[in-house]
Amino acid sequence: MEKNTLLKKLTDASQEHVLKYWDELNDEERKALSAQIETTDFQIIKHSFDSYKNAKPSEKKITPIKAIQLNEINENKDEFKEAGVKAIKNNEVGAVLLAGGMGTRLGNNGPKGVCDIGITKPVFIFERIFTNLLDVVKETGTSIHLFIMTSDKNNDETVSFITEHNFFGYEKDYVHFFKQEMAIATDRDCKVFMDSKSHMADSPNGNGGWFLSLEKSGLLDLIKKVGIKWLNVFAVDNVLQRIADPIFVGATIKRNAKCGAKVVKKSAPDEKVGVMCLKDNAPSVVEYYELTDELMNTKDENGDPAYNFGVILNYLFDVESLIKISSAALPWHVVEKKIPYIDENGELISPTEPNGYKYETLILDMIEMFDSCLPFEVVRNKEFAPIKNKSGVDSIESARELLKENGIEL
Repeated sequence: MEKNTLLKKLTDASQEHVLKYWDELNDEERKALSAQIETTDFQIIKHSFDSYKNAKPSEKKITPIKAIQLNEINENKDEFKEAGVKAIKNNEVGAVLLAGGMGTRLGNNGPKGVCDIGITKPVFIFERIFTNLLDVVKETGTSIHLFIMTSDKNNDETVSFITEHNFFGYEKDYVHFFKQEMAIATDRDCKVFMDSKSHMADSPNGNGGWFLSLEKSGLLDLIKKVGIKWLNVFAVDNVLQRIADPIFVGATIKRNAKCGAKVVKKSAPDEKVGVMCLKDNAPSVVEYYELTDELMNTKDENGDPAYNFGVILNYLFDVESLIKISSAALPWHVVEKKIPYIDENGELISPTEPNGYKYETLILDMIEMFDSCLPFEVVRNKEFAPIKNKSGVDSIESARELLKENGIEL
């Protein structure tokens, strides 16, 4: 785009300050900024900002959803496993690792997956992920395609790190990288931050954009060619999770669900995790802050808490259904964050307190678009060791203890 065309788009969105330093930029910088402006939908950002500022409590009716619990899973284990192994051997199952984030909160400036959690030897988060998936490859005798979502901020380092470590023993031809889309960040008046004279501040657009990013990368063609019918989508920070778990896959297939969600029993009624439920009779996830005292204290027919199963961001999606819903717009969530920016003098400022908003879509909003979802209970101490903090709750420390409890040498 020419400068006048760019300025028109920015002026219409009240963001003309983005071109403040245009005349100081070289050709390469102008080209990069122009491309960023062209691909940014400022109207969606403004709409999301306004919706956030004028947000009203959801009026959707929340009711319990029935989960398949451990005793029922154990009773049907052989049947589920047979169906899952069959699907894997038929190359119908793929895995998607959401790894677009950085390890800043863990004291690591690189991708979260490169963080070393070992004690007596190096043990990387990525290594644990590959090892967990290799367990199923060895169990079924079948290689499983792994799609790794990176971001502009960590792609090169992620690819280099995994390549340098020889894919941690995984068959490299079955590993595919794709980049997550980015979303710009704004101040509290919805003015776009600049983090340099030639770049609008941005960040990965949330885990809800994974399928569109995969599709834009061209990898959906490979999925169709291979005949993959199910994609197991999971986050990088849970180092104990079972991936492409045959029993989970088989249960979802045998129960005729289009989506499955691994869940754990909450450690306390007010634990800060999203909880599986129905919203207006559609499968959904209710955030912990949406749970009223009344809902928190609701009991099921057995006298147990009705909203007691928290999601661990390990989902199984039917590919055909994903394709059908891919054109539907997910809601954007506005998140208050600390965002580095250049001030009026062009100096980079790194704030110590939240100073603006990032805009994200969330994978949990995809659940409502599916006709059915099977909440599938797993044993918390065997499959849930999230690493979100350097110490304390859900930290490197707590994950190490759980790994050792499961006989994993660190």
